[in-house]
Amino acid sequence: MAMKIRLARGGSKKRPHYAIVASDSRMPRDGRFIEKLGTYNPLLAKDSEDRVKMDVERVKHWLGQGAQPTDRVARFLEAAGVTEKTERKNLKKAEPGKKAKARAEERAKKAAAATAE
Repeated sequence: MAMKIRLARGGSKKRPHYAIVASDSRMPRDGRFIEKLGTYNPLLAKDSEDRVKMDVERVKHWLGQGAQPTDRVARFLEAAGVTEKTERKNLKKAEPGKKAKARAEERAKKAAAATAE
């Protein structure tokens, strides 16, 4: 069974509240899970202690059983010191979009035409 440690959404519309759960990866996001490991409330301030709460012992147990954390949960675990920080590479982050590239080309053409005159 492929296990995941992931977020299950709760709360009302535009007021999200998440549970950190251990579940089978084939189950729906908010569906059946095996164990609730903690909570995450994104509406609280980033420095608030109540923003992310989790049972670290149970998380370590599930990681030892081979459960894979999702990207967001992995960040929580890194902040808590449970796992080592991994290097993330978003190579396209600094690259401008299509429209920005087109605008830059237009500006370059206009500047070249102005200097040529």
